[in-house]
Amino acid sequence: MTQSNKEKERQWKANKRAKNPHGKVKSFDQLAEEAGKNNTK
Repeated sequence: MTQSNKEKERQWKANKRAKNPHGKVKSFDQLAEEAGKNNTK
């Protein structure tokens, strides 16, 4: 009565998404670049 591979993979992906609800975390370089754009008033 083991789970199929597709079922395991589906659960793994669901758990992965649940831990990261806001998408991929931006790199420090990307954050610095955005801060530079926003500070030029």
